[in-house]
Formats: sequence, C-alpha cells, structure tokens
Amino acid sequence: MNTNDKLMNCDGVNDKLPDWLSDELSLTERAAVDAHLAQCPACQQELAATRQVWQRMGAVTTPEPSPEMRTQFYTMLHSFDEAEQAVRKSTWGTRIDSLRQWWTPQLAGRVAFSFLLLSLGLVAGYWLPGRHTPDVAYQQRIDTLSTQVQEMREMMMLSLLENPSATERLRAVSYTKDLSDANGRVIDALLTTLNNDPNVNVRLVTLEALAELAHDPRVREGLVQSLTRQESPLVQVALADVMVKLQEKRSLKPLRQILRQAGVNELVKSKIEQTIRELS
Repeated sequence: MNTNDKLMNCDGVNDKLPDWLSDELSLTERAAVDAHLAQCPACQQELAATRQVWQRMGAVTTPEPSPEMRTQFYTMLHSFDEAEQAVRKSTWGTRIDSLRQWWTPQLAGRVAFSFLLLSLGLVAGYWLPGRHTPDVAYQQRIDTLSTQVQEMREMMMLSLLENPSATERLRAVSYTKDLSDANGRVIDALLTTLNNDPNVNVRLVTLEALAELAHDPRVREGLVQSLTRQESPLVQVALADVMVKLQEKRSLKPLRQILRQAGVNELVKSKIEQTIRELS
C-alpha cells in the first residue's frame, strides 16, 4: 500500500467515524472501518478523541432551578451591567488571547450554566405576574445580555478554529448553528478553514456550515473561489454538489479549469462534467 492510498483510506475512515460511533453504518461499511482501525494507530487516536468528547457531552447534567432563581437571574444581570463598559473597551484580539489563556473546563461549566440560567430566567419572566406590562429597562438588559452571549459564542468559535486538535476544530464549526448572525469575521474564518485546514473532515463540515449561510453574497463568492484551491477529491465533489444546489453559474469557469488540470481523479472529473451539464 503506497502513501497516497493510506491517506485516502484514513480520510475515508475519519469521515465515517461519527456514523461508526452512532452505529449508523451498514455491516459492510462497519467491517471496512473496523479493519482499518485495527492496523492504523492514527485513526485509533482520532476515534478515541472523538469518543471522549461524546462521552463528556453525554455526562453533562442539567441543574434543577432553585427557588432563588429569579434573584440569581437579576443579580447576574446587574453584574453584566457593571462589566459592560470594561468589556466594550477590549479589542477582539485581546478577548481571544484572554479566552485562550483562561478557558478551562471549570470556566466552560460556568458558561454553560449561565446559558441555562438565562433560558430559565426568560421562561420564568414570561410566566410571572405582570408579564403583560413589560419593563423597558428589563427588556434592555435582556437585549444586552443576549448580545454578550452572542459575542462569547463567536469568540469561542474563533479561538477553537485555531486549536491543533481536529476534533476541537469540528466543534468550533458546529457553533455556527448557535450564531443568530454570522458577521464578516466569522465568514472569513470559515472560508480560511475551508481552504487551508489540513483535515478533510473539518473542511467538509465547514463546507456544510457555509452552505447554510449561502444567502450572504460573500459566502457564495468565497465558495466559488474555493473550487480551484481544493486538492481533496472528497471536498471537490462536495463543492460541486453545493454549486448545483445553489445554481451558482459563476462556478462554471473554475469547474472547467479543474477539468483542464493534469491528473484529475476520474470520479471527480465525472462529477464535474455532470455539474457543468446541470448548470449550463
């Protein structure tokens, strides 16, 4: 087995690890994955890391709200008000550097509990007496807190995208589903990941996330430009499917450029020819 075959086998196996863990593979596919794992230490390590993340997520318990929940919620709002000015003085670079330095499992637990407390507070506020006469100041605090939560999610995502672990970078991309609005910084980070990440699985998941944001012209333009930057047959085929889904005719020129390149994978060539026919 030469080096290229081994890499292709590793890429294929890593792509199927989530389905392997959730027992969604066919018997034939699972047997093939098992056979590869038995002789590939690198894929065994990747499987162990992914399983550990899943186990930790499954072990997280949901705390029950206490009778003092409303008091705690308003106390938290007050704390956010006091910290708001100091937070606004920080630049994004300072925030990300600070997050990398201080982000620990303990802090992650506190953040998760804060998210939960916010949700519980919103629900409780709706059902408490007087909900039909909303307090303007209260609503402003809610809006401010929501904005800060959005910023924190964005910082977490940007920081994790630079993590050396492929599993952590996959988790970072998944955070885009929780962002109510992906700004230019997030879009640029995702496009950079799509074009440069060394792990094929990370690039494929990033492509899926970007396809969901394709209503943004910057995303569509970035996806078209990415066509000629990809070397993985899996990513090339997936990008071709996205171009058909978006009916992006601007992709015809880079698709034809790929066909003129020497050594194009035959399956990729066939897929691109089909894509050109469907877009023409």
